[in-house]
Amino acid sequence: MFGRLRSLMTTVLTPVARWLLRLGVTPDAVTVAGAIAVTALALTLLPLGHLLLGGLLIGFFALLDSLDGVLARLSGHTSRWGAFLDSTLDRVSDGAVFAGITLYFVLHPDVPHATWGAVAALACLALGGIVPYARARAEAVGATAKNGIAERTDRLVIGLAPVAFTDIGLPMVAATTALTVLAVASAVTVGQRVTTVHRQLAKVPQ
Repeated sequence: MFGRLRSLMTTVLTPVARWLLRLGVTPDAVTVAGAIAVTALALTLLPLGHLLLGGLLIGFFALLDSLDGVLARLSGHTSRWGAFLDSTLDRVSDGAVFAGITLYFVLHPDVPHATWGAVAALACLALGGIVPYARARAEAVGATAKNGIAERTDRLVIGLAPVAFTDIGLPMVAATTALTVLAVASAVTVGQRVTTVHRQLAKVPQ
């Protein structure tokens, strides 16, 4: 859904990456710094109820997510280690975002639909980890499972934006509904990937 935005951000971030390269900043440093920033923001601002500020700051760092990749390509230091680190820390950041949303509902039981929101956010947290795990396990057994309707950027935008906008008047029911839809979409994506891998492996002699 947001593939074009990623391409645009790569173009925008290229001058920034060149500047960081001249300063001696490594792609791994950018990856780690981004993960720490998102995790810290998600686990402090969101549970405390600073939803709009937290959403905007997390969104800013999410837009910078491809900066480490651009920096790696410009420096000629792309590596399997860098890809592993980036993917692993993405899981940490994503988990922190939905953990922060879950904690918000738990710590603010007076918010409309708080129980519904907490359950939906927790489901997003769990299923958001299974979606990339299914892809990784597929590749480990010689299959491919990149399909699905709930990719990483989609999950972050659909899950976080409505929650953040409740600070400026969006009804909480809209946020909890979005989280529910996201949880269902993530479950469907897991099912799609399981089905895809089963179909691929069924054609391979055991």
